[in-house]
Amino acid sequence: MSTLPVYVVGHKNPDTDCVASAIGYAWLLRERDGMDTVAARAGSLNAQTRFALSHFGLPLPVLLEDASPRFDQIVKPIDALNPAQTLAEAWEFTARTNRVAPVLDIWRRPLGMVTGRSVFDYLSKRLNMADEPFSELIRVPCGEACDRNVPRFLATDRISDHRESVLRDQNDDYWVIDREGKYVGTCTRADMMKPPRMRLVLVDHNEAMQAVNGLQEADLLEVLDHHRLGTVNTAIPIAFHIDITGSTSTLVAERMRLARQTPPPEIAGILLSGILSDTLMYKSPTTTARDKGSAIWLAWHAFGVDDAEQKMQEYGSALLRAGADLSNRSAQDIVQADFKMFESGVVRFGVAQVEVTHYDAVLGRAEEVRSALRTLQEQKSLHFAALMITDIVENDSLLICVGDARYFERMPFSRMTDNIWEMPGVVSRKKQLLPTILGMLQ
Repeated sequence: MSTLPVYVVGHKNPDTDCVASAIGYAWLLRERDGMDTVAARAGSLNAQTRFALSHFGLPLPVLLEDASPRFDQIVKPIDALNPAQTLAEAWEFTARTNRVAPVLDIWRRPLGMVTGRSVFDYLSKRLNMADEPFSELIRVPCGEACDRNVPRFLATDRISDHRESVLRDQNDDYWVIDREGKYVGTCTRADMMKPPRMRLVLVDHNEAMQAVNGLQEADLLEVLDHHRLGTVNTAIPIAFHIDITGSTSTLVAERMRLARQTPPPEIAGILLSGILSDTLMYKSPTTTARDKGSAIWLAWHAFGVDDAEQKMQEYGSALLRAGADLSNRSAQDIVQADFKMFESGVVRFGVAQVEVTHYDAVLGRAEEVRSALRTLQEQKSLHFAALMITDIVENDSLLICVGDARYFERMPFSRMTDNIWEMPGVVSRKKQLLPTILGMLQ
């Protein structure tokens, strides 16, 4: 049985529903199933999500940008010797710990390791073993007989990045250090060959391109989502649930009700935030009766039964406004904050979405936004990239595209200017825009 926690995490460039469903589902898995869960995020949070967390007094979820095993998961923080201690003490240390004897300098930085090979090399080169009594040999300072060429790895390094070099190396033991070069512990070749794997539950996505880096080096236990089928590959059968709702937070709330688990106000509040955000307060065509029913139930627990609907409306309006303020955001942040990548055959593309109360907030910076989109397209090696600008007041959107025009020039919308299209009534990337683009590409 693994002692590592289970990380419940959403997609890269997390939005409010993604973070809310991770927090809510981690809570449910703890309460219902007794699992050791940690709510995580796969990137920086946007202003709307920070507003929601602050409003309900919740801390930021743990940042998990890579699920690959790292040296801090396999390090053994064993005691160490100083270079003046004798080989006899190193011998006793090794017999007691069944490990090599690490030797540190006065600043707690690795100096060398006393191993059988290092001792043999030292004695064979420097002492006449036929003449020296054994008691004299083992009084040699271990600092003189240690191997000073043992490779060092940062505790935060990915193990997979160094595995090939270790396979070509003759050592069996290695240093693990911190960023200041100080001793953390040691690890073995065997530790590196089969490290413990992180355990993950994915929420609000099921495509590998959108998932946390290093997913292939982790054990995926479950997927809970409301998007199209991507999908991630697994080595074993897992719990996999995709349903047609406007929000993954709705799916989490339904599971709470089914399990007869009552969420505390802060958990109910953040899940309510996920629903109101993803459905644009029920204005998105993705909204279902299930979203509305779950939202009312969560509002009761978040605000109390009295005037719950009124309080929910007031809070929802403030939530959407928090995400629509672009005045202090760079063009890079605007195009990256809610950016998702997709594939259709050989075509790789990405679509970002930003919510505004008036198009001028973005159109006044159109060239700056185009430049940021081109940079993102090149960095991600995409055929094209687009920004969907959604007016949450008028419930319409504009689309700005950059890249290889042959993949998007036949967009079935009215062209406003060069590579900018008007999309009346289109507010959902998932249900309205993405099917249009995929159909066009196919």
